[in-house]
Amino acid sequence: YGYDLKSGDVLWQCAGMSSNVVATPVYGNDMLYVGSSYEKKILMAINLQGAQGDLTNTKHMAWTRIRGTPYVPSMLLYDDALYFLTHYQNIITRVDGPSGMDQPGVLRLGELGNIYSSPVAANGHVYVTDLDGTTMVLSHETTPKLVAVNRLNESISASAAIDGDEIFFRGDDHLFCIGSRSPPGAK
Repeated sequence: YGYDLKSGDVLWQCAGMSSNVVATPVYGNDMLYVGSSYEKKILMAINLQGAQGDLTNTKHMAWTRIRGTPYVPSMLLYDDALYFLTHYQNIITRVDGPSGMDQPGVLRLGELGNIYSSPVAANGHVYVTDLDGTTMVLSHETTPKLVAVNRLNESISASAAIDGDEIFFRGDDHLFCIGSRSPPGAK
């Protein structure tokens, strides 16, 4: 459902999702991406330009997928690329957001285990962190390349947060801040 924030009236609605949606929808360039994989596997791209009423099975449904859909981790929209993890496994898919076409499609993140945190991105890189505290850094390009694998010896299920040149990870017992630090007295 889409609501008018002032009145609370329903502006549009669209059927098709499961009753248990965990992943947060993402929005960009008039497109809303929603997905689930519990009870029903589906990922939908909904064009909200001029959306009113029931959008189910209309021209507003840009594309759908029923394989490799997200469950716990939310999707990442970076430029026009949509990244999403299969359920909470170590499989990420990169597609062109507006068309849904694979770019390049499914990638196995062999170094990682189960993933509950959502992927994040900055400065041309995509960061994916698993429950064991291992973060895989991928290049943000049509065919992503492995840039680095970093390990924190603590369980992490929360999504990373990025502020400028620093990335924050909340583990079970610690808050980690990773970034470059100037030597004392440097300007």
